[in-house]
Amino acid sequence: MAPKDVEEIVVSRKRVKVSNRAKVFYPDAGFTKGDMIEYYRAVAPTLVPHLRNRAVTLKRYPDGAEAGFFYEKQCPKHRPEWVRTVTVPRKDGKPIAYCVGWDQATLVWMANLASIELHTSLAKASNVGRPTALVFDLDPGPPADILDCGEVALAIKKVLAKAGLECWAKTSGSKGMQLYVPLNTAVTFEGTKRFALALAQHMAAAEPDRIVTTQAKVERAGKVLIDWSQNDDHKTTVAVYSLRAKQRPTVSTPLEWREVTAACKKGDAGRLSFETDEVLARIDKKGDVFEPVLKVKQKLPATFPR
Repeated sequence: MAPKDVEEIVVSRKRVKVSNRAKVFYPDAGFTKGDMIEYYRAVAPTLVPHLRNRAVTLKRYPDGAEAGFFYEKQCPKHRPEWVRTVTVPRKDGKPIAYCVGWDQATLVWMANLASIELHTSLAKASNVGRPTALVFDLDPGPPADILDCGEVALAIKKVLAKAGLECWAKTSGSKGMQLYVPLNTAVTFEGTKRFALALAQHMAAAEPDRIVTTQAKVERAGKVLIDWSQNDDHKTTVAVYSLRAKQRPTVSTPLEWREVTAACKKGDAGRLSFETDEVLARIDKKGDVFEPVLKVKQKLPATFPR
């Protein structure tokens, strides 16, 4: 093996250099950089459709999940020639050439950069002003936990249903949960943000002891924040199937609503946390539970039933 444990592997008929496979990235789990690379290699057929034609922000942890990190928006200049980029105009500065997760080889290359987490825009690079979905990021303020997020998610689902909208849930891979309302129609960030804020305020007014819409930590203790502000052209959200840099190699995992209901009824938060091997097993059994978010077309109403 070459110095610094560098080797070259073939992925999707492309040669990818990988290094330091044995480096431990999650000490408590003994999960190595090599394990991370193999996870992204295995999940690629399911993950790539959710990244294709979207700008990807890399969250890189050169020394593992418990060490320092940095965000990288500009796709590295030392990238292989087959790594595709998309140039996204920015209102506040020069355009940025982002990496795009077009294929399995690119995901392996990103993983080798120690990009534990992959974050994406809600819009495709081909139309940066048009989000394809609306998202609610549910963040629990301790001692609230993911089960509280699940209860709030189920309540939001009911309100959305009254407006004729379906939604899909996923774990954040951390302590919270995210709801996606697929649109895939002619909408704007201004419209989705306005709708999301109105719904969040409606929910908080109905259950002020459980739900907040403000980021102020002093007001969030024991409550669930419905973060509506993610519906913005300069915000990104962790991609479905992305690893998270936590104590263990947890993944942002699609959920079935019956799973959320069962976990909340049983008071079992462990039912809503999944590591890499569990995620791959779920894909083998269930397929891509989040696929409808890419395909379902829904029109965003001007408001929602109260």
